[in-house]
Amino acid sequence: MLGTKRLLASLAAAVVFATGFSAASPASLAGAAVPTEAAVPAEAAVPETIPLTITNNSGRSEPVYLYNLGTLLTTGQQGWADANGTFHAWPAGGNPPTPAPDASIAGPANGQSVTIRMPKFSGRVYFSYGQKLDFRLTTGGLVQPAVQNPNDPNRNILFNWTEYTLNDAGLWINSTQVDMFSAPYAVGVRLPDGSTRTTGHLKPGGYNGVLNALRSQPGGWANLIQTRPDGTVLRALAPGHGIGSGSLPAGVLDDYINRVWSRYTTSTLTVTPFGDQPNTKYFGRVSGNVMNFTNSAGTVVTSFQKPDADSVFGCYKHLDAPNDLVRGPISRTLCAGFNRTTLLTNPNQPDTSPSGFYQDSVTNHYARTIHAQMSDGKAYAFAFDDVGNHESLVNDPNPQQAYITLDPFN
Repeated sequence: MLGTKRLLASLAAAVVFATGFSAASPASLAGAAVPTEAAVPAEAAVPETIPLTITNNSGRSEPVYLYNLGTLLTTGQQGWADANGTFHAWPAGGNPPTPAPDASIAGPANGQSVTIRMPKFSGRVYFSYGQKLDFRLTTGGLVQPAVQNPNDPNRNILFNWTEYTLNDAGLWINSTQVDMFSAPYAVGVRLPDGSTRTTGHLKPGGYNGVLNALRSQPGGWANLIQTRPDGTVLRALAPGHGIGSGSLPAGVLDDYINRVWSRYTTSTLTVTPFGDQPNTKYFGRVSGNVMNFTNSAGTVVTSFQKPDADSVFGCYKHLDAPNDLVRGPISRTLCAGFNRTTLLTNPNQPDTSPSGFYQDSVTNHYARTIHAQMSDGKAYAFAFDDVGNHESLVNDPNPQQAYITLDPFN
């Protein structure tokens, strides 16, 4: 199947939030993964809530505000959890959007920790520095911050979020840069044997390393960085949002895309989307503006229009990946190959060896620089960064405790 993480994570993302970042990047909850219930060990009973400890090692003096927002997977209700893990459904929204109830939880001061409870739902834990976030409700649900819009009320607030799913099969929690690179943090889970698995930490100096790499990259990549009027750096937008906001040229990947299209006009791209099914292969050839994929019997199973950069960065539009067993798995493989620019160096995809990633001069420099600055090399810098297991995700079927660490900015 389509990789349990992406298949059911996409289902969860479809109901968690109505608008905001996810609208522009449909797979932005990539790490909030959910396995099939058949995978649940009978003896691993996950409690209704588990503790989540947030530790503030940021070095910043501003107050921190926490939000635990999401969807109950059993009912589809959207809402928030208080510090005790009690779920509260959102009230009805309006048009124009109405203010949401204050769901904030006081976070830890610098050098301190607080522990809250996580209920069984799929959602996000937001954290902001110095100012509460402004959430609104429409008739369709929660409006998330969309800071690529200069008029968004959260535009000048320093914040970030993690994504998670907790259900009877366990906990999946990830750090994410699918929509933006901002306030650094890491996530972790304590296992039954007492050990802790973590991911998301930057290398020493990694925060500035990412920003400086974008500043020095020609072609408009520096324009992804947003600051507020006092000069404080707030974030770097993901390149898809950069295209949408006009800060990154829409044709930034055209040269590479054109070379790929030309290459596979006269040769074949072989996609083997499932690691445990090596005999399931699809064969892509370009005819005009279309790449057709056939199965081993020679039957055309799906076709892709020539993508633009926005389709590549967002893994949507011309690279849409439905939750099926053919188009979706092929699309996610293509998306990873385009973002990592491995499609010209390897006609057999997916290419999962990081030594060959981002080697073309025309590539996703945002993803390249983030991965280069992560202490374990793992990140969710684009929607299908989990192809080959390069995503910043930790999970366990019997979690004892979860962690979020707010890391230093230097």
